[in-house]
Amino acid sequence: MYKLKILKTNYVTHDVKRFILEKPEDKDFEYTPGQAAHLSVNKPGWEDQKRPFTFTSLQSWPEVEFTIKIYEKHEGVTNEIGKLKPGDEILLHDIFDTIKYRGPGIFLAGGTGVNPFVAIFRALKASNNLRNVALIYSNKTQDDIIYGRELHELLGNAFLNVFTRQGVIGFKERHIDRDFLIQNIGEFNLNFYVCGPKKFTTDLTEDLISLGANPNSISF
Repeated sequence: MYKLKILKTNYVTHDVKRFILEKPEDKDFEYTPGQAAHLSVNKPGWEDQKRPFTFTSLQSWPEVEFTIKIYEKHEGVTNEIGKLKPGDEILLHDIFDTIKYRGPGIFLAGGTGVNPFVAIFRALKASNNLRNVALIYSNKTQDDIIYGRELHELLGNAFLNVFTRQGVIGFKERHIDRDFLIQNIGEFNLNFYVCGPKKFTTDLTEDLISLGANPNSISF
């Protein structure tokens, strides 16, 4: 377990907060894009309340970054994390795999499910391998997009946003579903990466397989 001191925090959307943490000096502290860690708050009564969060930083960075959605109304772990300030500590218990990059393909994200993809895209950019990848990203509204400007700079026209509740005149509700996949992808002999809420992931994985995607080419 590592005690990571918070160096900086800021909101990236109205309810998603970025945490910059002090990186352990331990040379065995290693992680790769797409991996996550169980975190808890280093305060009495909260030390063993662990939740999984994905790294959005890279191993090569001098600090560690997590990007966490804060659920204030739940009065749970993320609400407690949201109260933390620079100088407070987060406990990192273990590191584990979530999604591994297996080559160019289509990334499908819902909400904070974009976080492992952010790390993967940053790593691909750093190694000059950001080619033949595209991101389709579903959120309620434009205000919910996480790292939207950076993703647009990284991916350009290969970054497509889908909004389910955008409150503007003329807005038509859209979801990433089977019909959407047919209209916007059309070709399914590709690698697919799916991350988001459980129903989002389950439904899209089933849709992709029904459209001809190889189950072994789908990471979720």
